Amino acid sequence: MPGQPKKVCIVGSGNWGSAIAKIVGTNAQRHDNIDNRVTMYVYEEMINGKKLTEIINETHENVKYLPGIKLPPNVVALPDVVEAAKDADILVFVVPHQFIKTLCSTLLGKIKPTAVGLSLIKGFDIAEGGGIELISHIINKHLKIEVSVLMGANLANEVAMEKFCETTIGCKDKRIAPVLRDIIQTEYFRVVVVDDVDTVEVCGALKNIVACGAGFVDGLGLGDNTKAAVIRLGLMEMIKYVEVFYPGSKLSTFFESCGVADLITTCYGGRNRRVSEAFVKSGKSIEELEKELLNGQKLQGPITAAEVNFMLKNKNMEDRFPLFTAVHRICTRELASQKLIECIREHPEH
Repeated sequence: MPGQPKKVCIVGSGNWGSAIAKIVGTNAQRHDNIDNRVTMYVYEEMINGKKLTEIINETHENVKYLPGIKLPPNVVALPDVVEAAKDADILVFVVPHQFIKTLCSTLLGKIKPTAVGLSLIKGFDIAEGGGIELISHIINKHLKIEVSVLMGANLANEVAMEKFCETTIGCKDKRIAPVLRDIIQTEYFRVVVVDDVDTVEVCGALKNIVACGAGFVDGLGLGDNTKAAVIRLGLMEMIKYVEVFYPGSKLSTFFESCGVADLITTCYGGRNRRVSEAFVKSGKSIEELEKELLNGQKLQGPITAAEVNFMLKNKNMEDRFPLFTAVHRICTRELASQKLIECIREHPEH
């Protein structure tokens, strides 16, 4: 992508979107190949009688979703996604996955035809006629742009506080990869680029199902050995799932940050684990706990578990993925959380 400095738009402004905006804004000030002005689409909300976009632009802080962290002054919050995205050469998508189709339909025909996408969205969508569809594929299909993905062991608050971590970019185009790395990489946020794009993205979605299982273990007080077993079996099901539905993947991708590292951090520190633990202990529904604990953020694990189960059931393959299946059934209360271990005791991996 030679030529003029590239304009970047962050499509989304939650916890993770704001953390990435901080990185991109800082890098835009440092690199000549990135335009200094970085736009960020913000779903408008009123906070104590004032618009969230105004608060962000005046105080350079997303007081709702990333409080206490200053954003660079060159990050400009806009409530209109078309206005934010229309001139962008690179669109960084970081919204809850259930909103992506609506966003794409809004942006259709309103963005540069030469733009490229980078999806940080973890999850799937139900495809028409059965099966599931990757978010990057949805963006590509609707907007007719090339889409790379970024996934990794990246808890947003830790990234925002500049604690060292790694991430994985899946990108097939060797011309685009260096620019994406320049936008994202910092001294504390290290990037590895691989070309196994679908596997990178699938890992980012499936690990949230495993994290729910880890949270159930914590809620039941079953201990670290059991949790380690759930994580290992979860990793094996992730690998099996990719082998079955996305043949041609590379086993080495699972050992990048998007794979085993993201799985570990999510099973110990992420919101899916935390809400799933509370689900077991409180007896409240996932929806109630989401409202109570997540400050307006969305939980991905139970939705992804339902989407994956939809596909497994259609293919008559639930028995080959007992952990994924058990997590879905527990989330929907078809199964008591206490039955989790019974479901994985005779796992195909044993």
